Amino acid sequence: MSRLRRFSLWRAGAPVALLCAGLLFATSATNARGTDLRPSRNTTLAGLVEEQSRRSATLTRQHAALSGDIDKLRAQQGSFPPKLAKQLQDLSVAVGTTPVTGPGLTVTLKDAPPQVVKDNPDVDADWLVIHQQDIQAVVNALWAGGADAISIQDHRVISTTGIKCVGNSVVLHGVPYLPPYRITAIGDRRKLQQSLDDSKYIENLQDYVVKFQLGYEVKTESNIAMPAYEGTLDLQSATVPGFAKTPTVSPSSSGR
Repeated sequence: MSRLRRFSLWRAGAPVALLCAGLLFATSATNARGTDLRPSRNTTLAGLVEEQSRRSATLTRQHAALSGDIDKLRAQQGSFPPKLAKQLQDLSVAVGTTPVTGPGLTVTLKDAPPQVVKDNPDVDADWLVIHQQDIQAVVNALWAGGADAISIQDHRVISTTGIKCVGNSVVLHGVPYLPPYRITAIGDRRKLQQSLDDSKYIENLQDYVVKFQLGYEVKTESNIAMPAYEGTLDLQSATVPGFAKTPTVSPSSSGR
């Protein structure tokens, strides 16, 4: 009699168990949306950075297209007086919202080669990578050399551009990038090169180029086509309750 009872319980419970399993599989498939729920071995930092960069580039192109549509609609409302139109054109060049071409140079910065990192296990890791202050030093030197326009990673740099380190990547206009970092400037090539040579910070960087093979290469170019800045021109800031709203700026150290 007990065996018959166990058999009946099994016959009654088996369909319930199968139904629960089916619901579990269906829920997993819905949540996965056709993707692997298990993290892929290829989900590396470099892959995530590249994916985010591609997404940002797509959104930037969409923003530029919409801005172009807005400009066309404004133009349909009537043209500006010649004097005002000239002022607007000059301002757009100065701000960076107009494409420009001309001679200049490109500075390429790289981290130390993997073999150098492997051969120097006792060296501070910060000495073996390019930092935001290295990129900032190059950009500042190029501005000081009279650059008419500058881009980083082929993205136009304007007065509100911020460069920040996040992990082993550098964030520019909210998008992370991995080395090598390419800083391009349009202007008098002789003056630009002289300004780079006169920079005390870049002189300090050169010590690490010699010691640990950090990449620092300057290439002159006869004709550079630099795109317009396509991001927002609105200033953004954050405030923390209990702290003063007046920003304080402290000079950065010349050391690494």
